[in-house]
Amino acid sequence: MAETRDVVELILQDHRRMEDLFRLMRSVEADRASALEEFADLLIAHALAEEAEVYPALKRYKDIDDEEVEHGEHEHDEGNEALLELLEVEEVGSEEWDEKLEALVEAVTHHADEEERTILNGARENVAAERREELGAAFREERERQLKSGCGSVDNVRRLVKS
Repeated sequence: MAETRDVVELILQDHRRMEDLFRLMRSVEADRASALEEFADLLIAHALAEEAEVYPALKRYKDIDDEEVEHGEHEHDEGNEALLELLEVEEVGSEEWDEKLEALVEAVTHHADEEERTILNGARENVAAERREELGAAFREERERQLKSGCGSVDNVRRLVKS
């Protein structure tokens, strides 16, 4: 598969990877702790890159609903709170861990579904391919910068939730 630069496709790829990581975090055979670590970094880097590079640009398009974009930001906050609750559970695979994992899955899946139906479809229909590639480059760069900073650490997630 050729590597895409389209911001819509890049965001969708991250959503699919998050789904894979949910499956790993639910599996008793998998290394659930390392799946959570990868997930935490990905979720935070993805959301921060969207908020820094993608959402502000999409708000400028009259055919993309600003309220949907703002709602997406609000749902990022909810996802971060659910992630923090899971990261703070002492024992991976405990009953509490499973409960917090399901709350996280629900928050993130709801957001991804809604974002794909509203914001991303709107971007695909209303934003020229060249502009989507520019946004994709900016999204990828910010996402990489966040990933390198260890953005999914419990301390950083805690800081984001409190801000």
